[in-house]
Parts: sequence; structure tokens; C-alpha cells
Amino acid sequence: QELDGAIFEFWQSIFLPAILAGFADPDDNVKRNAAFCCGVCCESLGDRIVGEYPAILQALSPLFTVDPTQGDSSAACIDNAAAAVSRMIMASPNHVPLGQVLPVLLQSLPLKTDMTENETVYTCLLGLLQMNQPDLVANSVELKRILVDATSDTSKVADEIKEKLRLAAQSMS
Repeated sequence: QELDGAIFEFWQSIFLPAILAGFADPDDNVKRNAAFCCGVCCESLGDRIVGEYPAILQALSPLFTVDPTQGDSSAACIDNAAAAVSRMIMASPNHVPLGQVLPVLLQSLPLKTDMTENETVYTCLLGLLQMNQPDLVANSVELKRILVDATSDTSKVADEIKEKLRLAAQSMS
């Protein structure tokens, strides 16, 4: 995370191949870390790597089918994939096929184990909601389910984020 844009010169030769290999690794911890690395790289490099978004999204897609009941690493794999997609959307929303991506992202929520990614995921959704993004609006039933769950008393979402989500839920009513 600290390298920021300095990684660009190594993106094609080191980072992208390592990330794609990590997505295909049989170990969910490796997949999880590859998803985190992917998200941070997309966030840091922004529009400079949007040409790689289709390949990244295709390779990232199977992480959403990992069985979360197989343990914390498996559940965190899905959580980190959701955060990676959220970072990609925030970095360059016009380069992510939101009509295809949002239903998968929304179905993966709420996060199961990696609560550090809540801020990333919910900031992304709140930004899209604020923009009245048509594909998110089309999934409003699923979004309401997530907002209700995330703002419940038993939710592990931080109070500051919960408050923003409550306001968003009220604005949808």
C-alpha cells in the first residue's frame, strides 16, 4: 500500500502475473492476498491499468464461488475479492461492467471475516448510490437487504460507517 504509483513500472512484468497466478492458486490464503494486492494496485494505479480490468475481473470471478463455510481463509477470500472489485470501481467506475459486477458483489455481502474491508466496500456502494448509478438502483432490493444487515445491532460494521449506511437506507425509503 505504501508504494503507491511507484509500482507502475513493475505492473506488467511482476505484479499482474503474480496477482493472476495468486487467483488460480489452490490455497485460499494465497487467493485472498492476491485479491488484496489487486485491489490496492488498481486503487493506486487508477486509469493507467484499466486495459487490464477485463482480464482481472475474469480471473477474480471464481473467488466469489469459494465456499465460505470451509473456514476463515475461505470467507476472507470472498471478502477480499469484494474489496478488490470495490477498489476497481472507485478507481475507474466507467471501466467496470457494473451491470454484471454489482449483482455478484452485492450477493457476497455482508463481509464474513475481514471487517477491515467494510469501509472500502461500503464507501464504494455509498458513492454509487450518491451518483444514483442505474445498475445499483436496479439492484435496490439487494442493496436494502445489505443496508439493513450492516446497520443491525449485531453487525460488525464500525459505528461511523453504520451511521452513513442508515442515512443511505433512509434516503432510499
